[in-house]
Amino acid sequence: MYHVILINDDQHTVEYVIAMCQRIFGHTLEKGLEIAREVHLNDKAILWTGVKEIAELRQEQVHAFGKDHFVATCEGSMTAIIEPSI
Repeated sequence: MYHVILINDDQHTVEYVIAMCQRIFGHTLEKGLEIAREVHLNDKAILWTGVKEIAELRQEQVHAFGKDHFVATCEGSMTAIIEPSI
């Protein structure tokens, strides 16, 4: 099993993180807000855990989600990494 982990940055809003979590992972509004808080406080947050092939797909989807239109200086998507769950 592998974790898809979101990495914090200063170019994306809480609303962006929530929308991404809902669209890509099917998370509820509450779960998206929980992830947004965690990534803000800890600089990373687990988005999803599962088999490697799907984790790689989810990582690609995060990277393709696009820029945050609420932040004028935003240049693109957030970053996600994959790590084995231990």
